[in-house]
Amino acid sequence: MSKKIAQVTLLVKNYDEAIDFYVNKLKFDLVEDSMLDKNKRWVLVSPNVENSCSLLLAEASNEIQNNAIGKQSGGRVFLFLHTDNFKKEYQNLLNNNIKIVREPIDEPYGTVAVFEDLYGNLWDLIQPNK
Repeated sequence: MSKKIAQVTLLVKNYDEAIDFYVNKLKFDLVEDSMLDKNKRWVLVSPNVENSCSLLLAEASNEIQNNAIGKQSGGRVFLFLHTDNFKKEYQNLLNNNIKIVREPIDEPYGTVAVFEDLYGNLWDLIQPNK
């Protein structure tokens, strides 16, 4: 039996601005964008469609959800984006004016930098040591 996490829900303010950020700035793939009803969509983005966990972009629909946007992990790094080309991915962050919270450093496990997404969620960009 094989198990994996397929999706993680990420609360967003607006579907289209979130798609723009993840697809056009972070260079994720838009896996699916389907209307569920007049106010709700099923929007999946993924850094790599094959064998990768997707983000389910969920537009906040009430005050509790709105208050959680950008704070889903209580100020800690929320998501970890692995790459085999740190230099290229880091330069893409800079080119797209994505806020860098911590400059790249070499750790025992690899090279890592911390950045913010469009709502303030913290991400680690990591090139793991082989």
